[in-house]
Amino acid sequence: MYKLSDLTGNTNKLAEHYSKFKVREKILLTGHSNQAWPDTAYDAQMQAYIDAANLADDKWEIVFQKAEDVRRGFSELMNDDSGYISLAPNTHEFVVRLISALDLKSKRKIITSDSEFYSIRRQVDRLAEDGIENVKVSVNPIETFVERVIEAIDEKTMAVMISKVFFNTGRVGPKYAEIEKKCLEKGAVLLVDLYHVLNVVPFDIKKEGLENSFLTGGGYKYCQLGEANCFLRFPKNCEMRPMNTGWFSEFGTLSNGKNEGEVLYGAGGLRFAGSTYDPVSHYRASKVFEFFMEQKLSPEFLREVSQHQIGILIDEFDRAGFDESVIRRDKSIPLQETGGFLVFYTEQSAMISADLRKKNIITDYRGNNLRFGPAPYLSDEQLREAIYELAKIIK
Repeated sequence: MYKLSDLTGNTNKLAEHYSKFKVREKILLTGHSNQAWPDTAYDAQMQAYIDAANLADDKWEIVFQKAEDVRRGFSELMNDDSGYISLAPNTHEFVVRLISALDLKSKRKIITSDSEFYSIRRQVDRLAEDGIENVKVSVNPIETFVERVIEAIDEKTMAVMISKVFFNTGRVGPKYAEIEKKCLEKGAVLLVDLYHVLNVVPFDIKKEGLENSFLTGGGYKYCQLGEANCFLRFPKNCEMRPMNTGWFSEFGTLSNGKNEGEVLYGAGGLRFAGSTYDPVSHYRASKVFEFFMEQKLSPEFLREVSQHQIGILIDEFDRAGFDESVIRRDKSIPLQETGGFLVFYTEQSAMISADLRKKNIITDYRGNNLRFGPAPYLSDEQLREAIYELAKIIK
């Protein structure tokens, strides 16, 4: 079992499990975007090939067991025993599928925040072009965000779609239980994006009061599952019939008699299922979930590591005394309300990110946001070096 001291200092003991990603040779500050995979993921991908070669179509029995492992992994991260999990390669697929199950005839309003990732933002903007009202509630001031979302919900509202950690600031949002209550009262659904939460900010669906909500997220970031491992969690009493529906949703009904043209939906997570996909992702995810359990890398411990690492970045950045007209951070967001990454605001974000890459320091940017996302396999020394090189570039 690791202690915080094992992952800090000049050498990070966890890094030995990520040799193929060479995490000691380059500074991967992309933890908020995509994290390195543990070496065990390589073995899982090779096993997927072996099973396909040996079993051909019969491999799907094994694949579906892997998928069940992934569902269980996500459910445990949310402490959820009151909902179903459906899996898909990306969260946008679920956003579209959920919208297709809503009452688009009599309800013509979707509420989001002004800080949503493109999976939601772009889609609702496109719907707005065809007459679906899109209300974007400003996240700031954060103290009244929930209150202002609730005020916007009315009889016309079909859905509220908001993030728990906002991707453009890294700020952890407040509890949304009261928003769920208002949605239930007005016949709307609440979708909460947890992509920047799971495995870096402990989340308990019961304590959050969201057992009647829809939750989505994936494993490309802090879970280290790689691409194509996303989920939609929905309440067990959900009887919605998405128009965007894949043939996997008929599993469990194929042997039952049905009328010509009748569309049936499978039980459990199959209600929002898609269709045939590349199963390698679930081999990898199943193995990585197993790795985290074996290494006892709990969300609570990973939060401790993340807060320590974000704290170092903040301290080093503030100590460097940057000219705020060139680059700054939002000092109004306290450390305990910061998710798994830190945002620096600069009009030169693209240039700085490119220059850092020349130093083997990998970051990303969105507009004027330069994002530093540490990960549990990085050492304190690597984090300090990143800010040191940033200061040289700015100078």
